Amino acid sequence: MDMCRLYRTWLSVVAFGLVGAFSCALPAVAGSSGCHAVASNRPLIQLASVKSGPLAANEARITFIGHATFLIESAGGVRMVTDFNDYVRPAAIPDIATMNRAHTTHFTNNPPAGITHVLRGWSPDGGPVEHNVSLKDVHVRNVPTNIRDWGGGGGAYGNSIFIFELAGLCIGHLGHLHHTLTPEQIGAIGQLDIVLVPVDGGYTMDVSGMIDVLRALKARLIVPMHYFNQFTLDRFIERLRGEFPVETAPHSKLVVSQATMPSEPKVLILPGN
Repeated sequence: MDMCRLYRTWLSVVAFGLVGAFSCALPAVAGSSGCHAVASNRPLIQLASVKSGPLAANEARITFIGHATFLIESAGGVRMVTDFNDYVRPAAIPDIATMNRAHTTHFTNNPPAGITHVLRGWSPDGGPVEHNVSLKDVHVRNVPTNIRDWGGGGGAYGNSIFIFELAGLCIGHLGHLHHTLTPEQIGAIGQLDIVLVPVDGGYTMDVSGMIDVLRALKARLIVPMHYFNQFTLDRFIERLRGEFPVETAPHSKLVVSQATMPSEPKVLILPGN
């Protein structure tokens, strides 16, 4: 993809600890690194006006639907929905739907027939799953991670971090992340421009661990998701305020481009939960 200088490499993912004090060794998986953001000397983000019409080729539109579900739209008219499920979803059927296995608010067993690509973040047959999907002006890929099971044990490869590449931007959705990332996983993700991060502090992982993930990823725009009330969100934001500036957007929808990205990492809260 010309928007992100991707290169492919085989990665050996080593054993790593999951929140809840368990670990499981991971065999080698294929991963793709890339998404190298262009450096900027601009000040903090100046949000583009919210526009519901056509996008310019260098623009992407992100709408927070709720919980862990976002609608991401490209200038070419591709609609992508994250953690597509039966409870929280946009009215329109997307072209690409990504899912994760942790809970039923992150997947559906009955996706609508009109979806062109249904990308499950896990393999029903076990082991890692790999997605590399191109459609018009977008590319979507994943980096598998582990989840905890309901009994407190380990569930290998139950979650995927999905990376959406469009408009010269790299947008990462962490899904239901349960553990900090290995150097190999960080390399496979590449340099994100925007990261959509769960901030509940318990169902995914504790606040300190998630902040460690944000430090490692170094995305320039951090968008919280997966919180259940204002208290949960505020608790996370208070821990971040000393490290990153925080801004609240007036709408749940924003249009982003390289021209509107901050030069240093920043938190942007979209209305909703």
